[in-house]
Amino acid sequence: MNRFYSWVLCGLLSFSLSPFAGAETITADVVVYGGTSSAVMTAVQVARLDKSVVIVSPDKHLGGLTAGGLGWTDAGNMNAVGGLALEFYQRIHDHYEQDSAWRQQTREEFRTPGSRSAKMYGKGNAVWSFEPHVAENTFEGYIAEHQIPVHREALLNRKTGVVVTNGKIQSITTLGGDTFVAKVFVDATYEGDLLAAAGVSYHVGREANAVYGEEWNGVQVGILHHGHHFKTDISPYVVPGDPESGLLYGVSDADPGVRGEADQRIQAYCFRMCLTNAPENRVPFAKPEGYDPAKYELLARVLASGWNEVFQKFDPAPNRKTDTNNHGPFSTDFIGMNYDYPEGSYERRREIIAEHEQYQKGLMYFLANDPKVPEAIRTEMSTWGLAKDEFTDNGNWPHQLYIREARRMIGTYVMTEHDVLNKRKVPKPVGMGSYTMDSHNVQRYIKPNGFVQNEGDIGVKTPTYQISYDALTPKKDECENLLVPVCASTSHIAYGSIRMEPVFMILGQSAGAAAVQAIDAECAVQEVDYGVLKKTLEAADQRLAL
Repeated sequence: MNRFYSWVLCGLLSFSLSPFAGAETITADVVVYGGTSSAVMTAVQVARLDKSVVIVSPDKHLGGLTAGGLGWTDAGNMNAVGGLALEFYQRIHDHYEQDSAWRQQTREEFRTPGSRSAKMYGKGNAVWSFEPHVAENTFEGYIAEHQIPVHREALLNRKTGVVVTNGKIQSITTLGGDTFVAKVFVDATYEGDLLAAAGVSYHVGREANAVYGEEWNGVQVGILHHGHHFKTDISPYVVPGDPESGLLYGVSDADPGVRGEADQRIQAYCFRMCLTNAPENRVPFAKPEGYDPAKYELLARVLASGWNEVFQKFDPAPNRKTDTNNHGPFSTDFIGMNYDYPEGSYERRREIIAEHEQYQKGLMYFLANDPKVPEAIRTEMSTWGLAKDEFTDNGNWPHQLYIREARRMIGTYVMTEHDVLNKRKVPKPVGMGSYTMDSHNVQRYIKPNGFVQNEGDIGVKTPTYQISYDALTPKKDECENLLVPVCASTSHIAYGSIRMEPVFMILGQSAGAAAVQAIDAECAVQEVDYGVLKKTLEAADQRLAL
């Protein structure tokens, strides 16, 4: 339990640190910055090891993508998931074992033998597909159970709010003026704002293959994986075949680069929508403000070419709901529209999030209503809508944009495809991954023959592999008391596998255990005795090897 947590109301000394009336200075053994699934599990592990911890969350809601629509879990080899991560999915299972959890369908319907949904229910007494509100309630249950203080909508002052002395973070201050003092800090955000403000090295974009001797990093022109590309010749011009008529929305005329070269582009973001076709719980797709059907002309041409896979990533969740994800050459991914996000100001990020929301709402309205969409697709799409009982304080729209990748730390050890493909031995494993090395498309460009194509989509199968503790630590000469379980030290393509929500929970738990050990040993996080850490993690059922 969180027995040692202390509150110190702002007095004369703390007032000198901040001019905000009512601002506080809060002290704990460990401060976790972030509201993600990893942030929660980091804090829970610290609390279970009897150290004080506080979560400083830039978000109102906890759980990140796991509670924000990503209910169809990208788990890979589920046997590699242990510890708190597995416990989370087991608590989801316990919820769905209650008859009261089933409102729009029965448990038996969801578990129909041979169905896709049945495969996600009950493995290891865990459920791997679930409703967003159930995930969020489960995270909140952890918070209440361990009495973990959470400061919500508390944005880090990225310019002057991180005080570093002699290689250690002394405190962080939010835009609201509250200051948090700790012995160890954890950056568990999708963006890596704390690590950046602390002066820790990081990378944005794709490294060249030559940097780490990889095959699947860098620009991937000519590589067509997954099927999320244009399979027929589609003109990118307003008047088909006429470059003088201008480009359709979302197509770039920039040079896409050469395969294997570095660039600063990042893979596309989207919202993981929770949709339903239960009439009593369905909110029809409305025309969003600023709707422009011309933004979807490229999709109209794809549909006219005969492509018909619109509903193939409506992955089932309980109670006739979905986790709806990107699929195909033109879908929910807003390709090329997020490049500013990782380094952007809070204001710029809010603009990007709003742009993604407008685009995706417009896409759904277009598919349900535009006469250019085949009637069969319009008819079926009109049976779907937003779930009335999800995201009720946000117009039933997910509160978390899928930040697939932003900053990535360059730390003590960099995980690369060589580690993920088990081509070399990983030092000090503190968790496992197994999902495909997966990157979504990065850009939409014009081929030399004048037709449009997507670039960046990669899907390389991996074995189950280990993740190094040293990928969670900065270089010692940069910071001695910071751990980074989300924006971990990896190459772009290795991150394509590591960036899965169960792995973030796994690494969060391991970071929490390491933070406590560093405090007890009065040492830098880079000097934690791995043998002791391994025993702690194994005692908590963390899977370090299979």
